[in-house]
Amino acid sequence: MASPSLPALRRALLYIPASSSKMMVKSLSLASDNLTYDLEDSVTPSMKVSSREALRGHLTSLPNKQHHAGEIAVRINAVSTPHAVDDLKAVASLPCVDTIVVPKVNSGSDLQLVEDVIREARARDQRPLNLLALIESAKAVMDLRSICTASPQLKGLIFAAEDFALDLSLERTPGLSEFLYARSAIVTAARAFGLESTIDLVCTAFRGSEGQQRLETECLNGRGLGFTGKQCIHPSQVSIAQRIFSPTEKEVEWSVRVVLADEKASAAGRGAWTLDGKMIDAPVVGKARVTLAKAERCGYDIDAIKKEWKDQNPE
Repeated sequence: MASPSLPALRRALLYIPASSSKMMVKSLSLASDNLTYDLEDSVTPSMKVSSREALRGHLTSLPNKQHHAGEIAVRINAVSTPHAVDDLKAVASLPCVDTIVVPKVNSGSDLQLVEDVIREARARDQRPLNLLALIESAKAVMDLRSICTASPQLKGLIFAAEDFALDLSLERTPGLSEFLYARSAIVTAARAFGLESTIDLVCTAFRGSEGQQRLETECLNGRGLGFTGKQCIHPSQVSIAQRIFSPTEKEVEWSVRVVLADEKASAAGRGAWTLDGKMIDAPVVGKARVTLAKAERCGYDIDAIKKEWKDQNPE
């Protein structure tokens, strides 16, 4: 489970259908930041009960098996269905489950209901269980304030493009311009209320070079809007999402130089200075420190890069 002192890395959130025992077994070898076992969209109504039981059996075995995921999550059925409470009762008390993904959240009360059921299911377990909320409707976008403040266990928002398009009778286009308002609203609300993660829409193309290019374009677009990660529906999408939602080598090097130079500028009593002809002030330094913190968690050897640039001075 992710350390409570650090925000979880959710560059890639990979859905695993709970209706497929083969995929659940295979998931143990997948190095995704987040594995979300899905009881909702990938499970037909006739398979809800059997898939729930199969998932519980799989998750119960996890403490005795090694897996490579940073976070284990379960997407339950929507609270408006008769399945949600049973889903929560089946998985919320399992020690390997870090997070519950709640679909079709339309208001803060949806999350409060989930929290109440979790509290009852985990009466003897004080370990917090994180929540991620899927934003899928116009109503949800208009009620982001209540959703973001509904539970201290809410750690992020996920944008579900297909259901949102259905709700607004939109046609999804390659440029994704039809989702710009909703996506920007989600990122802004999450930041305003201190949530760790904002996970962007699914890329439905994943086969061949064309699918890879579409995914890269969508990831860059999402990162440019402020999203921190991407929903994935195929294992081949994970490495691309992780790469694009990680700082680049150039960004990390620049951030190291800024931080090192700032330490010397501060010692000299300089609040603003330049580097490579660019103005550097407190917000720029703050961003550099955030980048380095994330880069270290993404596997960069920050100490080695600092050693390389140890003589960096402010201009």
